[in-house]
Amino acid sequence: MKLGQLGEFGFIDRIARRVGAGSGVRLGIGDDCAATVVPPGELLLTTSDLLIEEVHFRRQWTGLRDLGRKSVAVNVSDIAAMGGTPRHLYLGLGIPRQTALEELDAFMDGLLVEAESYGVTLVGGDTCGSPGPLLISITVEGTIPETELVTRDGARPGDAIFVSGTLGDSALALRKLQTDEAPDPYLAQRHHAPRARTGLGRALARARAASAMIDVSDGLLADLGHVLKASGVGARLERETIPLSPPFRRELEKDGGLWDLALAGGEDYELLFTVPSGKQAVLDQVAEEVELPLTRLGSITSPDDGIVVKDRHGRDCRLPNAGFNHFRGTG
Repeated sequence: MKLGQLGEFGFIDRIARRVGAGSGVRLGIGDDCAATVVPPGELLLTTSDLLIEEVHFRRQWTGLRDLGRKSVAVNVSDIAAMGGTPRHLYLGLGIPRQTALEELDAFMDGLLVEAESYGVTLVGGDTCGSPGPLLISITVEGTIPETELVTRDGARPGDAIFVSGTLGDSALALRKLQTDEAPDPYLAQRHHAPRARTGLGRALARARAASAMIDVSDGLLADLGHVLKASGVGARLERETIPLSPPFRRELEKDGGLWDLALAGGEDYELLFTVPSGKQAVLDQVAEEVELPLTRLGSITSPDDGIVVKDRHGRDCRLPNAGFNHFRGTG
């Protein structure tokens, strides 16, 4: 069956039949609005993201199932960066008329599997035809206890700077794809199907271990720059402490210029956060709880410093808050 034969409402019904009941959902797909319940004493968190074909993804590189997964993860990551629990998802699709129904089924397979893995329920959205590329709009709602919200503006001089996981993997995979090379499978997975660090974000918020937090979507320097601007502080980093995966290190041995990808490459979706000096023991407990590597990169300093990175020779390099900017290109 073709999408044109099924029609918009037939396609929506096809999706609705695959969605189960979710926690806090009073009314889901099928009416003018969804009706959801926020737990008492909690704040509603809402984030929205747009993915456009040939801007955020290319069909020749990314399968529709992985695209569905990634569409969820990049939004859920914003909820994680505030320390919240993701709960509800709204999907908007602008679909090129030549798109096969099987392709849309594959996209929904990935989206629904990924949403379920985070405990998120699809509760509404919209579909329409697109005369151009495939357009994907995702809105995710989450909640967090009022006293546990983590924002970007809480970093203070003396706080330690930490990041989860490894950096640069997605950007290196993208560079390989752009030059028609096949990236290492681990790097490809990090690019096509990243995982949001919801467990870590929630644990940091619950333990009140993080003074500020952000997810690394635009690159380490750019996202750290957002924290520094919001908090009115500076930072000093040790380049050699930046966590790199084994595949990234193997490529780095052949091309030292790849440090730029670790510093400014985007779409890692790791959590970058600051920790007051008296919270190290609490952080150690969080690390044990989530079973995820947490690496200290440096310290928060006075605002006059900006971002200073010490290289392996002990030399200080003052760097711009560089990263991806849709209206400027890459930094």
